[in-house]
Amino acid sequence: MRTSLRSVRGARSSLRSVGRARSALALLAAGTLALSAAGCSDDGGAPPDSGRPTSDAIGHTVRLPRLNGQKLKVTAVWTGAEQKGFTKVLEEFSRRTGAQVAYVPSGDDMSAFVGSKIAGGDPPDVAMLQQPGALREFAQKGWLKPLGGEAVAELDKNFTKGWQELGSSGGKRYGVYFKVSNKSLVWYNTKVFDGAGAKEPKTWPEFLSTAQLIADYGIPPVSVGGADGWTLTDWFENIYLSQAGPEKYDRLAQHRIPWTDPSVKDALTALGRLFGGKGLLADGNAGAVQTQFPTSVTQTFTGGEEPKAAMVFEGDFAAANVTGAGARIGKEAKVFPFPAVGAKAPVVTGGDVGVALKDGPAAQALLTFLASADAARVWAGQGGFLSANRNLALDAYPDDVLRSIARAVVAAGDDFRFDMSDLAPASFGGKPGQGEWKHLQDFLKNPGDVAGTQQRLESDAAKAFKS
Repeated sequence: MRTSLRSVRGARSSLRSVGRARSALALLAAGTLALSAAGCSDDGGAPPDSGRPTSDAIGHTVRLPRLNGQKLKVTAVWTGAEQKGFTKVLEEFSRRTGAQVAYVPSGDDMSAFVGSKIAGGDPPDVAMLQQPGALREFAQKGWLKPLGGEAVAELDKNFTKGWQELGSSGGKRYGVYFKVSNKSLVWYNTKVFDGAGAKEPKTWPEFLSTAQLIADYGIPPVSVGGADGWTLTDWFENIYLSQAGPEKYDRLAQHRIPWTDPSVKDALTALGRLFGGKGLLADGNAGAVQTQFPTSVTQTFTGGEEPKAAMVFEGDFAAANVTGAGARIGKEAKVFPFPAVGAKAPVVTGGDVGVALKDGPAAQALLTFLASADAARVWAGQGGFLSANRNLALDAYPDDVLRSIARAVVAAGDDFRFDMSDLAPASFGGKPGQGEWKHLQDFLKNPGDVAGTQQRLESDAAKAFKS
């Protein structure tokens, strides 16, 4: 799962109506994949964007230019299943335009990859970035090209203001959020829930009561992948957003209030009721802090009648690990929204944003396509994909679970928030062994130390945001 190294360089100056960003699968390293198409139309004549509305299984809601003979290089962190899904999108773009598209995996450190290509005078035409901070950094360095009129029109038609602002910097629109994640989900083992007589909780007190019911049944209720510090930031952020509200969330994300603020104390105290509960964590606190994210999911859905846990929290991308464990989503595995800690249940998101690093009609045409419902439908049908495009019909998704997850993201409108740690400087929000990751791992080991955790978080945050 690629939520490992987050190379954020700074927080956005304004986070109003901003949502959260995600992590994706990082499986095998892959080489360059060249894609080409002859640009034929559905009826064998002119390209399908020749002015006439056309329709096929994917649909044509956007017109694209003829790009026969033009070459386009695209980079993203995606490998394995995600690369396969994105390749289908690029193939469809090639089919409609005649452009030749080459995909190059960037590796985990997108900033370093793009920086080296810029220095060498050969940047890719389009890059898919993981963090708003990276987009802002690239824009400040003059690496990005603003979106053209056609791409902006598709954004206006298909995305809420919050997603548009998230892809902007300095008052200019640069990015199209193509693939997003809903990081406010709890996956559960239906056999354990049925055996314990447990129901899907809707509030934090209900969640804790459900966890205790399952513990009394004899199964550890919650699996935590604490070895990957980013999972712990996600726990905190969901609780904080629901409890403190979006305005405070924005202020803390910008370090306009300190981590010693009472609102942080309240959130850590709430989280501590789970982390400090007797018998509530699989393998206890010491084991949880050594458990990698993939294991935290698979151990919830293996072991037959006695799995190591009944529930695991994480985003929609956990579905790949769930199915990898042999569980069928909607059968042995189901999901419910992160419970409301305050007045409303949280919707925390992540995402990958497409940006242009070169001028030219091909790059702008691809971003226009990525902003359309057509492109989203290509990948949605394959699974492992979620879109914030409000005009993508829910029937594009392959099952009811994904449809419900996608519905929650779109229904959130501009009330979602983006992963706070992805909005922070990398030294605080995105590196193993330091900043948020380390201090929340220490909190997992000793959930009674709320005040000390706050002080250490504030000390590192002050240094990171000052630099």
